[in-house]
Amino acid sequence: MRFNFPLLALCAALVASPFAQAERLKDMASIAGVRQNQLSGYGLVVGLDGTGDQTSQTPFTVQSIIAMLQQKGVNLPPAGQLQLKNVAAVMVTTALPAFAQPGQNIDITVSSIGNAKSLRGGTLLMTPLHGADGQVYAMAQGNVLVGGVGASSGGAQVQVNHLAVGKISDGATVEKAVASNLGENNQIRLELKQTDFATASRVVTALNDQFGVGTATALDGRVIRVRTPASSDARVSFIGLMENIDVKPAAAAAKVILNARTGSVVMNQAVTLDNCAISHGNLSVTVGADTQVSQPAPGSRGKTAVTTTPSVEIKKDPGKVLLVKGGASLAEVVKAMNSIGATPQDLLAILQALKAAGSLRAELEII
Repeated sequence: MRFNFPLLALCAALVASPFAQAERLKDMASIAGVRQNQLSGYGLVVGLDGTGDQTSQTPFTVQSIIAMLQQKGVNLPPAGQLQLKNVAAVMVTTALPAFAQPGQNIDITVSSIGNAKSLRGGTLLMTPLHGADGQVYAMAQGNVLVGGVGASSGGAQVQVNHLAVGKISDGATVEKAVASNLGENNQIRLELKQTDFATASRVVTALNDQFGVGTATALDGRVIRVRTPASSDARVSFIGLMENIDVKPAAAAAKVILNARTGSVVMNQAVTLDNCAISHGNLSVTVGADTQVSQPAPGSRGKTAVTTTPSVEIKKDPGKVLLVKGGASLAEVVKAMNSIGATPQDLLAILQALKAAGSLRAELEII
């Protein structure tokens, strides 16, 4: 498979336009302390139509059922093994939004941790959801909605989408709020999503122009300290206005991202090349073996003989030599790669060689 280099060249030319778009401050930075908190819990899904865990292979499911029934006042005889097909052990996960208050409902994700075939039609029993500190912040319960379907009969099986994970909308109720120190000492901290000193300076300038000199101070290339009003109402209005200020970010550093597993190559508009010559050709080696069977003549005492004839074939495609002038833009680089017929895998090797030769003016990152 080859890159669609003409289309990529057009996109590169558009991206490289000198008229960079300004962005809202809320898209470039976040406020320190205003964040989600991850919650998780262990629970049971019941009411499955014979698609639950095989209890002989998942003993923790049986242990959970016994413990749950004992809490309900049901004592099971010590002898015997429970054979259940309509119960599945699951992990329940969610994210507690910032400033969530007790009584608020949040969505949850239910995922099987045993060998249940499907959670479709099941009901999640009351499950406490814990935070990183081990405290319970929400309780989850409800009917599981699975976005897939499956059926099997006589050895044949049909499945659409994933059946071992489901969602419950508003399936958890917040029981405890997370304390927030927003506006402590009448100040907040803005944290840029990408560290850049030039962008941080532009944000400070925009805030001081909007709210007055001394409102914002850059602490480093990522964190900006902002003075806020003392009252909570005025502080909320101030932050709302601040988040909608348009700031033109600084141009990003030249970078090329290579994904060695998929062959994907992504370059930004700042990538350029120095004077260089590029030559690339494909060398393929094919090793095979031809097997022949020799039968003896009828009536003879000979034996059937099997012989193997090895074969090795080497094929080399002629390469092209291309001269790239210094200062070439991304569009010119893509056009040059297309002219020599480079595939995605070829481009990985070419870019690494250009970086080693010092002709690629960009940071090369392999993921």
